[in-house]
Amino acid sequence: MTHTLLAWIVFCLIPLSSAAQERIYRCGNEYTNTVPDAKAQGCKLLEGGHITIVQGTRAAASAPAPAKSPLPGEASAGLRVDAAEQKARDADARKILDSELKKTELRQLELVREYNQGVPEKRGDESRNPQKYQDRVAELKASLARGEADLSGIRRELARMGSVSASAPTK
Repeated sequence: MTHTLLAWIVFCLIPLSSAAQERIYRCGNEYTNTVPDAKAQGCKLLEGGHITIVQGTRAAASAPAPAKSPLPGEASAGLRVDAAEQKARDADARKILDSELKKTELRQLELVREYNQGVPEKRGDESRNPQKYQDRVAELKASLARGEADLSGIRRELARMGSVSASAPTK
């Protein structure tokens, strides 16, 4: 009995829900289904399927960035740096690049030594599993190529700064 009553109620409500979807008015970029508002604003009646509108979020107005207060060592304009300070920065950058070059060269020498012209020594577990050995050889080869690229990039930066390193390329 309750199932029949529930089915009867649902059956009666279906036409009412479709009737609410029949009269939709478009008012510019807005849609409404209230007749008095639509007639007052001069909206157009839309014919056809159901319309679903998902409200989007509005982008927040970006606030202007706060003005940066000059630090004690900075020039008052904030755009220019004192010549002595710039030379000190350049010297620091050169020192950092030199130390990176030395570290990269040492790492590259280790990789060349371990790679052993494409035939590195096998480790204990690699004698039973040749795929591990081949993977390690491929990884060493890729590391060597990356190391060479790193070295050339550091040397290029040093040359751009006007300080050519005395160290020779490693191979």
